[in-house]
Amino acid sequence: MAQDRPTAGELLAAIADFLREEATPALDKAEPRLGFQMRVAVNSLAILEREARLGPTADAAEQARLAKLLGRHGTLDELNRDLARQLRTGTRDERDPALMEHLDATIADKIAIANPKWR
Repeated sequence: MAQDRPTAGELLAAIADFLREEATPALDKAEPRLGFQMRVAVNSLAILEREARLGPTADAAEQARLAKLLGRHGTLDELNRDLARQLRTGTRDERDPALMEHLDATIADKIAIANPKWR
C-alpha cells in the first residue's frame, strides 16, 4: 500500500538532493574516488525518481501506440514482443512512418527518464 506523504518520488528526490548537495562535496574533498561513486549513486536515484514519476504515463502511452499500430490489445510486454517478431520475420516494414513515429515517441519518453538534459 502506498503511503500518503512523502511519496516514494519525493523521498528519492530528497535523498538525491542531500547526497548531491552535502555528502558529495564532502567526499570530493576527503576521498575523490568515493565522490565520483556518490555522483553515480545520485544520478541513479534521480533516474529512479523520474521513473516513478514519469514511467507509468510513458508506459501507458507506449502501450496505446502499440495497440493502435498492431491493431490489437495486450500487455506492454506482449505488444513489444509481437512488434519485435514482426520486424524479425519481415512482416512489418521497418521504414513504416507509423512505426518510426511510435519509436521516436518511445525513445523520447525513455530519454526523459534516463537523461532529460540529453535533448
